[in-house]
Amino acid sequence: MRRFSEALYLVTLTLWVGGLWAIGYLVAPTLFATLADRQMAGMLAGKLFSLIGWVGLACAAYLLLFMLFRFGSSALKRGIFWLVLAMLALTVVSQFGIQPLLAQLKTEALPREVMESVLRDRFATWHGISSILYLAQSLLGVLAVVGAGRGLK
Repeated sequence: MRRFSEALYLVTLTLWVGGLWAIGYLVAPTLFATLADRQMAGMLAGKLFSLIGWVGLACAAYLLLFMLFRFGSSALKRGIFWLVLAMLALTVVSQFGIQPLLAQLKTEALPREVMESVLRDRFATWHGISSILYLAQSLLGVLAVVGAGRGLK
C-alpha cells in the first residue's frame, strides 16, 4: 500500500503542475491566437483556469495529507511541504478571490466586452495580479516536482 500511495503522490503532483503549465502556457495562449472572438477565448480560458484551480485544491489536499501521514510532524521541516502549501494558498486566493472578481467585472461590463468598457483598467489590473500569482504558482510547482524527483526519503 505504501508504494501505491507514493506513486499516487507523484502522479497527483504531476497532474497539478503539468495542468498548470499546459493550460496557462499552451492552451490559453492558443485560444487567443486561434479564435477570432476574444470574448469566447477569454470565457474558455477562464473555465479552464477555474478547472485547474479545483484540480489544484484536490491535489494539494492529497499531497499535504500524504506528507503528514507519511512523515508526521517532520513533514513541517520539508521544503516540499511548504511549496505545496504556498501553491495551495495561491490557488485559494485566485479561485475564491480574484477569479470571482474578474467574473463580476465582466458581468458589470455587459453588453460590452470588459476591455471595451469603463471597467477596463480595473479588469486589467486584477488580471495582471492574477497572472503574476499564476506564474508564481507555476514556478513553485517546478520546484516541487524537482524536490519530489529527489525522492520521499
